[in-house]
Amino acid sequence: MSAMRADRLLALLLLLQNRGRMTAAELAAELEVSVRTVYRDVEALGAAGVPVCADRGPLGGYRLVGGYRTRLTGLTDAEASSLFLAGVPGPARDLGLGAVLATAQSKVQAALPAELAEQARRMQERFHLDAPAWFRDADPVPHLETVARAVWEQRVVRAHYRRWRGEVRRELRPLGLVLKGGIWYVVALADGAETVRTYRVSRLLEAEMTDERFERPGGFDLAAHWAESSRRLEAAVHRGTARLRISPRARRLLPMQFGAAGVRALEGAGPPDREGWVVVELAVETEAVAVGDLLRLGTEAEVLGPPALRRAVAGAVAVLARRYARHEEDTAPPPPPDRIENFGEVHSSTGADRSGERQVPS
Repeated sequence: MSAMRADRLLALLLLLQNRGRMTAAELAAELEVSVRTVYRDVEALGAAGVPVCADRGPLGGYRLVGGYRTRLTGLTDAEASSLFLAGVPGPARDLGLGAVLATAQSKVQAALPAELAEQARRMQERFHLDAPAWFRDADPVPHLETVARAVWEQRVVRAHYRRWRGEVRRELRPLGLVLKGGIWYVVALADGAETVRTYRVSRLLEAEMTDERFERPGGFDLAAHWAESSRRLEAAVHRGTARLRISPRARRLLPMQFGAAGVRALEGAGPPDREGWVVVELAVETEAVAVGDLLRLGTEAEVLGPPALRRAVAGAVAVLARRYARHEEDTAPPPPPDRIENFGEVHSSTGADRSGERQVPS
């Protein structure tokens, strides 16, 4: 019997031991195999002397007879390594550790005293961590398993990477993987350089793990590096400060749209006026980016300064107003016949533009 099948049979046995009755379809989903494979594995367990009973009917399934339990709960190296992902099954599957993690959790649960095993089961039923951000599909990461293996085995990766300014080829020495807001990043040294850089895994067009091994820098701390690089990135991105007057609704929107910068802005907000509006200081990016970001607040905010940013936002609003005015005129129904003959006369007497286009102050 192959080692892979032996591990799967043990996983199946532990699932029945920890969860009680399970259908073939449920077992197949947990083990990531076909239902036919489950049938064969159950027969193999029976032939090995494990008392597995099959109950028929809509509430049927497989179960162990007579309170049978096994203590074959030793963790393999891969299973022990996978336990740090116990709270995030989605990322574990991305890394190719879904089935390994499930087996490790089953072994741990089987080894626990009955009271602690029940507490663990209840915790799993009541708490769930969903890593990806809202309203965004997860990045496709076809090369994540390759990169993860290279991180673990300290092997060089030949990568074809897509940057904003074009595509490049690099030889990466991957030091670690980070999952941030549902997006995978690899922290690596590139092309013999000593500067650690960050690469978004979804932008890897190709990734080939080589036989060449590398030594990790002494004392490198992935968590500390990520915290420091995140701080530097935020400082580099937020190049200015916008002074805003915002409505009560915008006060609720600010943390959702601007994250930590929005939270900090609200913490330093001035007292509300009679309408409930407050003045805040918000860290923003370059002027071009800030204009687009601030327009997302719509009529719930007014830019008070700096003057250049206020003028830029006002200019963008004027362009939008003219554009929508043209669209409104193009789609407006023709005037009734009894008004056509007076159309020019009315406009002449008022001095308005004969085209009917609205005049928007710039």
